[in-house]
Amino acid sequence: MVEGISDEERSRFAMKLKIGFVLLVGLSGGLITLYADVGWQGFLVATVAGLVVGGLLVWLVFPERTDLRRGDSSRSRRGRR
Repeated sequence: MVEGISDEERSRFAMKLKIGFVLLVGLSGGLITLYADVGWQGFLVATVAGLVVGGLLVWLVFPERTDLRRGDSSRSRRGRR
């Protein structure tokens, strides 16, 4: 029989997803400046700014919710119709 995902695996995956999201937003900001040909200083500024914006987006999109953890039936929709 297949076992479910442990809380540790779930939290590791969530952390990797958040880091990947921040890097994606940050590096995309830097890559846009390479197309605009603003030089390395502009690239670094845009990348750092993108990382900050990515961090803010992660904070908004992936809130720390304790009520959504596995085993908490108070928020379950089963049986409600």
